[in-house]
Amino acid sequence: MGSTEQTTEILLCLSPAEADNLKEGINFLQNKCTGKSYILYKNKSRLKACKNLCKHQGGLFIKDMEDLDGRSVRCTKHNWKLDVSTMKYINPPGSFCQDELVVEMDGKNGFSLLELSPPNPWDSDPRTPEDLAFGEVQITYLTHACMDLKLGDTRMVFDPWLIGPAFARGWWLLHEPPSDWLERLCQADLIYISHMHSDHLSYPTLKKLAKRRPDIPIYVGNTERPVFWNLNQSGVQLTNINVVPFGVWQQVDKNLRFMILMDGVHPEMDTCIIVEYKGHRILNTVDCTRPNGGRLPKKAAFMMSDFAGGASGFPMTFSGGKFTEEWKAQFIKTERKKLLNYKARLVKDLQPRIYCPFAGYFVESHPSDKTVFLFLRYIKETNIKNDPNELNNLIKKNCDVVTWTPRPGATLDLGRMLKDPTDSKGITEPPEGTKIYKDSWDFGPYLKILNAAIGDEIFLHSSWIKEYFTWAGFKDYNLVVRMIETDEDFNPYPGGYDYLVDFLDLSFPKKRPSREHPYEEIRSRVDVIRHVVKNGLLWDDLYIGFQTRLQRDPDIYHHLFWNHFQIKLPLTPPNWRSFLMHCR
Repeated sequence: MGSTEQTTEILLCLSPAEADNLKEGINFLQNKCTGKSYILYKNKSRLKACKNLCKHQGGLFIKDMEDLDGRSVRCTKHNWKLDVSTMKYINPPGSFCQDELVVEMDGKNGFSLLELSPPNPWDSDPRTPEDLAFGEVQITYLTHACMDLKLGDTRMVFDPWLIGPAFARGWWLLHEPPSDWLERLCQADLIYISHMHSDHLSYPTLKKLAKRRPDIPIYVGNTERPVFWNLNQSGVQLTNINVVPFGVWQQVDKNLRFMILMDGVHPEMDTCIIVEYKGHRILNTVDCTRPNGGRLPKKAAFMMSDFAGGASGFPMTFSGGKFTEEWKAQFIKTERKKLLNYKARLVKDLQPRIYCPFAGYFVESHPSDKTVFLFLRYIKETNIKNDPNELNNLIKKNCDVVTWTPRPGATLDLGRMLKDPTDSKGITEPPEGTKIYKDSWDFGPYLKILNAAIGDEIFLHSSWIKEYFTWAGFKDYNLVVRMIETDEDFNPYPGGYDYLVDFLDLSFPKKRPSREHPYEEIRSRVDVIRHVVKNGLLWDDLYIGFQTRLQRDPDIYHHLFWNHFQIKLPLTPPNWRSFLMHCR
């Protein structure tokens, strides 16, 4: 059995002389051997320390030039501010708390920074790797984050998004999936779905699968917001959804087991997975920002992770203030480079035998791209993603890890590759002439669903606004939002709604209140916002789907507001039937 005791890792040691040189207030420290940096806050009564790693999305902290008290640092990634005297974020308010390190004095005025860690759950009941026969374990890439794993006599599929859009109409598949994708899904013994985002939980894909195999076993983590929270409204008839606890081996057969882990930044929704066959581990970190809080198994046989970037609505959907086109272009370029370096460091730290970048093969291909000057064309041409080959080349420069850039239908034979990475039969590429990239998408059925929401009877009654935001349940927060329904170009939609919501008392004033208050203006394409409202969907369809334009005054990110509408909305949609009965 593996150890069940908490482990202690010494991250940094300072000599008595180095400790004496620490100043009152904020100190930035670095371990010269590992290159990792830390922050220590010193005053007369206490010492506090944390990693120099923003909990939001892993950016580095620097001195906050606006801080007059010498207690806060600013993240270089999104300008989040942390009060290191309390380890609470002060901008955005009400967001995360930073994880503290232990400061241990050595009795001679020196000290060490320690990190206390619970035992690694994957170390329980360890298995010794056995030899793999050629063809025994095969990993086939289908599209985006969808992998088809043959594990002995069992087939397992990850995150099947194989048709239709994700995030309303914002994302479309870059790669053409193999023609037999539906047969592959139907032949699977189990499916893992990492989280509820629609590029991983694809209801159009699952609807086709459910018609043929409604009882197929699907496994998800026990997240605070259920992965399948929207199943009843989706029309997808799946009958065998299994919600499993985190950090516990799930035994499939005598040779195969898997363990689902949560994300350290978004534990309420994101998960990752370890699959183990005959002692060989396959690690899939999916979209997690800090998978399992940064603790992951080393020397896995195969590792896959996201790589591309460009998934967030920030900064592409923002306008006004500093958000010039030049600023956005530079920000995106810098973020892409940071993400590449982070993924390369992660691979170097974990030392898998083989690494594969995936979960980033999407494109903005809505029909409006075909018309010059419209917003999604601008998104498509400006919001450039990372190149997987560039990441793989960076990894190969820094460490001895085999890399694989997958193409639809390509198969990696794990047994062959572990024995000899140069074996020409280790990777089977798609047949010559196979279509790799999509050049057309079936827009019609999905746009029809969105367009149908525009003329829904709900929106004939202006009282839907109060009904919807009362249902949403966000209030007692000093923020005023102006919501504007727009056409394709984000101009006011003829006959559309333009209204204010004051979230301090959840009122709907005709003009902005006279008190001091933060203000945001959200312009949303009318078909998508009405589809979201009608079905009680999360606002990711608006934000990650690039269906909004935003301005804010002052330039502050309101974490509680966005977190609520992107994650914490009620699990059941508004009761529009009752609403309409009262309106008639």
